Amino acid sequence: MWLLAKLLSRLVRQGELIVTDAAGRTHRFGAPDPARPPVAIRFTDAATPRRIALHPRLGVGEAFMDGRLVIEQGDVLAFLDLVRSNAPWGRGGALNRGRGAWLRRLREWNPATRARRNVAHHYDLSDRLYDLFLDADRQYSCAYFTDPANGLERAQADKKAHIAAKLALAPGQRVLDIGCGWGGMALYLHAKAGVDVLGITLSAEQLKVARRRAAEAGVADHVRFELVDYRRVEGRFDRIVSVGMFEHVGRPHYDAFFAKCRSLLADDGVMLLHSIGRMGGPGATDAFTAKYIFPGGYSPALSEIVAASERSKLIVADVETLRLHYALTLEHWYARTVAARNAIVALYDARFYRMWSFYLAGAIAAFRHGGLVNYQVQYIRDRHTLPITRDYMATAEARLRGES
Repeated sequence: MWLLAKLLSRLVRQGELIVTDAAGRTHRFGAPDPARPPVAIRFTDAATPRRIALHPRLGVGEAFMDGRLVIEQGDVLAFLDLVRSNAPWGRGGALNRGRGAWLRRLREWNPATRARRNVAHHYDLSDRLYDLFLDADRQYSCAYFTDPANGLERAQADKKAHIAAKLALAPGQRVLDIGCGWGGMALYLHAKAGVDVLGITLSAEQLKVARRRAAEAGVADHVRFELVDYRRVEGRFDRIVSVGMFEHVGRPHYDAFFAKCRSLLADDGVMLLHSIGRMGGPGATDAFTAKYIFPGGYSPALSEIVAASERSKLIVADVETLRLHYALTLEHWYARTVAARNAIVALYDARFYRMWSFYLAGAIAAFRHGGLVNYQVQYIRDRHTLPITRDYMATAEARLRGES
């Protein structure tokens, strides 16, 4: 316990963390904070504290999943938020440890066959699980909160309007949705703008649901979905949209991704890329996320996105950083997950529930205090394609949201 105690004594300064070791001894770290109730945890064995001290990011998650780290006061979100808030982005801290660059690159190597396996690991889970914590349209990406007090359904609808406005859509255009999820964005774009959409995914479960939704809406002749890797798509498209997929591309494939997008985009086309990203320079996916949640995934720095797209001669027409929106989104998902605990345990087991709640809680802490944000990058091939001011975005967004 002494090694972990040494780490925590340096790390936790604001807020109080109470730790009970396997021998029943109590250790206190930090200082009481009237705005933050104390968090108390207990270890069930003597080996876990050392394992966490040596490998904090993976060790904490696995200990919580396995029941070797028990939270006795507060919950996993309160625990992770307390720890992460004491090591905020920009100040560094004991948690900011990475692996060697060669190992990171190896983990992010995502040829087509491996990419499909990695997607299946996460997105081919039970439909019931996603129904329990997502909005009705199953938007599994950062929502857009025009008001932080808005509910999840409203914020996800506003996200679709925000993205559609940046695409400058017109009836009859052909749109490619790379990483279409369960089809919500593709169906929205057709319904609101009269465009034809091809949505592509590597998840068999998502494909099944998306095709069913298009058929039920009577638009299957205008909104099609295919199980295909982006590298194998052919044709030309007036618009390309990709929401929450670029995180799965992997750095070794950025040049290929943007080169393919440029070849698919019409000369006067517009592309909108929406991705989790990191502030500052390049980094590394934390070990817990890479092992249990998104194998092969990596959230890029803006510099990495732009550098790769520049090499493909795509013009960056607009960039927006969504600084707080994903934290707000995740808070809704976490609350719904906690409320559905019994249903998730019945669907899988208690260990899976702890893994899932740890994943969401850790993400909230990272977007509240860490270096994660969301980027929306708009691309064009021809500098004359769009109006020279951003006014058209606001006008279209207000119309799509029913405000004009």
